[in-house]
Amino acid sequence: MSSSQPPQAAAAPVSGGGTPDARQLRAILITVSIALMAVIASVSGLNVAQTHMAVEWGASQTTVLWIINIYTLALAALLLPLGAIGDRLGRKPMLITGLIIFGAASVVAGLAPSAAVMISARVAAGVSAAMIMPITLAVITSTFPEEERGKAIGVWTGVAGGGGILGMFLSAFLVDVADWRWLFVLPVVLVVVALAMTLKSVPNSLERSTHSFDTIGAWVSTIAVIGLIYVLQEGPERGWTDPVSLISLAVGVVAAIVFVAWELHRREASLLDVRLFRERGLAGGSITLLVVFGVQAGIAVVLFPFFQAVLGWSGLLSTVAMMPMAIMMMMASGLAPKMAAKIGARSTMTVGIALSTLGLALMALFVSVDGGYLSILAGMLAMGIGMGLSMTPSTEAITSSLPRAKQGVASALNDVTREFGTALGVAMLGALLANGYRSAIDDKLGGIPQGAAVTAREGIANAVEVAPSTGSHAQDLIHSAQQSFVDGWQQAMWAGVAVMGVLLIYVALRGPKGSDRATTDEAETTETVTVR
Repeated sequence: MSSSQPPQAAAAPVSGGGTPDARQLRAILITVSIALMAVIASVSGLNVAQTHMAVEWGASQTTVLWIINIYTLALAALLLPLGAIGDRLGRKPMLITGLIIFGAASVVAGLAPSAAVMISARVAAGVSAAMIMPITLAVITSTFPEEERGKAIGVWTGVAGGGGILGMFLSAFLVDVADWRWLFVLPVVLVVVALAMTLKSVPNSLERSTHSFDTIGAWVSTIAVIGLIYVLQEGPERGWTDPVSLISLAVGVVAAIVFVAWELHRREASLLDVRLFRERGLAGGSITLLVVFGVQAGIAVVLFPFFQAVLGWSGLLSTVAMMPMAIMMMMASGLAPKMAAKIGARSTMTVGIALSTLGLALMALFVSVDGGYLSILAGMLAMGIGMGLSMTPSTEAITSSLPRAKQGVASALNDVTREFGTALGVAMLGALLANGYRSAIDDKLGGIPQGAAVTAREGIANAVEVAPSTGSHAQDLIHSAQQSFVDGWQQAMWAGVAVMGVLLIYVALRGPKGSDRATTDEAETTETVTVR
């Protein structure tokens, strides 16, 4: 950030006019981490119950995908507006309200008698998650003193990055040992604990502004996010040239352009000062998170079919196989602040991205049907460490680019970037894998009955399912499908290496230099107050 900007004030005081002591800070960090875990676990947890929901309700695959995707769509669409509202109305009341609604929605989802009720519950859960997620990070950035903030953000980033895999493991375990509806016990328990700790430990802070709330910016940003996320979710299923996909893309792009134009016009009273993207911190942090989370999500799409269809593992065992990468990611996220303090944020991010790129390359080079899990383990570990090292300084660069009074917006922007990256990575790497698989298997279907061959082209799971109907060709078809999947895997991995390589060069040249906190013109007309 420019050295001409005045320094940001120290952490706002809590009850009695003093700053939080170590015990209070620890309680605050545990509280927001538990709340964040509830939200993150619900993003991925329901994936393990797709077949169960389809069978119980006679629901189509499209309906099941809507049950899963509507949560992410509602969450991403409302992050910015609700983050800004939390800044104004108070972060603690917003967090409490979000936790109550989220817990109630999870109970309804667990008891849902139909797909329609489940979808409604997931919408409510997504809306309330958008109230919770940005506030958890905003509480850290507005409460923790400068010397402790990096470590706390590292913990938050570790939970955000590895929590999805941990949540999926716990959900898969509950589905295997009990019933699929029991997977909603996890978020309910986390919400109850987080709510009790929030009431006791989290101080309230809010922004007092002389400007009116940017209602138009809030609505336009919501439309833009819905349009863009929707096309990324539905494009692979409907087709990228389908009229619905094209209309959604057009609406999202036009709304995004209108949002930027409106925010530039409104300037000091804007929802998000888009001029700050000219700064290295906000631009570099956002681009890094977009790409890193995109690659991470895309890798998950590739890994699970490999574990299940190629190695023949169960859903629970497949989730366990992902845990080493998640553990490395969470450990590296905690290490990143110390590393950034010694060698700088940009150097830490560069090392992390380089390791992530190396991990992708290792998986592309050594993955094989015969090599099994060990052929990809080294790549997974390198990716986990690399993502952890790059995500924490990226998150701090984003939150440091906006003033303390706008930390709900800064946190929401961080979360929106993650959601966009996730949707983009799943769509792009998933499509590359599918296309690579089809191209590879087309040359290996000689002698297979036409109907079975058509089914086998749809995906490796379809090939494994139809194989018994091909008689003596069954084993050959399964082996061909497995090898074709590996070929598609390598194509997707090398594409990821190329994208990460470009990111590596960008961050090495234009990454954030440090974590100087921004102060914009609106700082003169806002006041952050922290109370119990």
